[in-house]
Amino acid sequence: MSALRMDLGAFAAKVRERLDALKAEGFHRRLAACDTTLWGDDTLRQRVASTRLGWITAPPAMLERAGEFAAFAHDAAHDGFQRVLLLGMGGSSLAPEVLARVFGNRVKGLPLLMLDDTSPASVRAAAAACDPRTTLVLVASKSGGTVEVTSFEKAFYARAQAALGDKAGRGFVAITDPGTSLEMLAANRHYRRVFSNPADIGGRYSALSCFGLVPAALLGIDTAALCQHALAELRELAADGGAALELGAALGTLAHAGHDKLALVMGPEFAPLGVWIEQLVAESTGKEGRGILPVDGEPLLAPEAYGKDRVFVSVSLGALPAATEAALDALAAAGHPVIRWSRSEHEAVGAEFVRWEIATAVAGAVLGVNPFDEPNVSEAKAATKRVLQQVAALGHFPKHDPRAIEGALAVHATQSYGVSGTDARSWAASFIAGLKPGDYGAILAYLHRTDARHAALERIRAAIVRATGNATTLGYGPRYLHSTGQLHKGGPATGAFLQITSEEGDEPIPDESFSFQVLRDAQAAGDYEVLVAHELRTMRVHVSGEAESGLVKLAEAFEAAATR
Repeated sequence: MSALRMDLGAFAAKVRERLDALKAEGFHRRLAACDTTLWGDDTLRQRVASTRLGWITAPPAMLERAGEFAAFAHDAAHDGFQRVLLLGMGGSSLAPEVLARVFGNRVKGLPLLMLDDTSPASVRAAAAACDPRTTLVLVASKSGGTVEVTSFEKAFYARAQAALGDKAGRGFVAITDPGTSLEMLAANRHYRRVFSNPADIGGRYSALSCFGLVPAALLGIDTAALCQHALAELRELAADGGAALELGAALGTLAHAGHDKLALVMGPEFAPLGVWIEQLVAESTGKEGRGILPVDGEPLLAPEAYGKDRVFVSVSLGALPAATEAALDALAAAGHPVIRWSRSEHEAVGAEFVRWEIATAVAGAVLGVNPFDEPNVSEAKAATKRVLQQVAALGHFPKHDPRAIEGALAVHATQSYGVSGTDARSWAASFIAGLKPGDYGAILAYLHRTDARHAALERIRAAIVRATGNATTLGYGPRYLHSTGQLHKGGPATGAFLQITSEEGDEPIPDESFSFQVLRDAQAAGDYEVLVAHELRTMRVHVSGEAESGLVKLAEAFEAAATR
């Protein structure tokens, strides 16, 4: 089934009223026709929308190019490439990540590795896994000038040049908008291919464009099937709105009523979709003091553990596990809004991309925000640039004394933030105590992800949920800056932020005055600066030395604080 089952309890009538109003004004038909007036009379909004609605027309256009993508992938394999390394950030890397994880070993293509983390350890890990002689490098950037992607490209092109000399460019492919600096760089370095993407598709809406479909073809996925499923969803939209219009009306209406935490309960096969939905919904709706916070990866708890701020949405391939279905039934019976549906095949992820894009555009209209801009993302970028300039002028980072130190852990927070005590448990207790009903806790980790580190961070997250019942998110920097980072600053001021930084050695960036460690630390410092400037509750814990043991100690501190 692709139809929605909506158990909305007391909110059913309000959602039906909103849905009827949207249908009466022909919202679905107007959206299918790319009407730029759907998000208000403001001329700036309409101008932005006119340059960002290409995702609606992309599936039929990309269906016509499916043979081109398949031929390119065939030639790459025939020419001896054994792996693909995608250098991207945000919308240019999340959809390929989803596709690689959803399809896994079901297809016979080239394995795909993503690099969207400026941590020196992540750069080293990617370099160790990728032989420049047999690795096809995709450099993906809509603007062509994203600092992270530019830095990755410099590092990996220099590595390829050292191994292959003037033939290095044959192992590189650019995916970008027309006329960007990346397009010119690709020509100068004699890249194997440049895929020029339609310029009217925003990054987070670009799953079914060259940004998602070129990697998909290399993975061995049938891109025509993805587009055909997407077209079916678009036909439903044009006909009567379909499930996507219902979902968007529900999410927007519920957020207006205070249920602005979107708890994603994904079936195991579609679990990778959560991180993509997180960026799409958070970055699109989180502005003007409003927004919907996607909550991905939290385990389901008993109904009484939650406050009155959640809507639970479940997407699965076939039936959900019985225990998950029973938990959702219990939540619905207790009055929590629950929405669920299923798909019948993996390729239907193409329809899911479009369903969520439509629903997000609809929810933005219901909330009265422009779902196609990201006004606060530039703040963190500007702050990073300022910090890099300070480092260049001083020769080091500006010094800020920590509030307290315990072993390898040091805590930083503004004087206005209620952090007391000299031990990590007291800091954790302060963070937990600061969360009020309707708030959320965000863990922002600037470190290379490993299974052990992620497990420790999930322990911190679980302790916060157990102690408060509040929603939590876990993001890795700098990638979250291009997703939930917009909602952090532009959405409701209900977030409490725990930033975690670490030391991981360093890696140079060729032809740059700064290294990857300096860039990553500047991004962390810049985001901390912006969060504080917005008067948001922000605590930073720096882990010195070996990160795993420090994170375990921090997790133990939160677990102890949660049981007080």
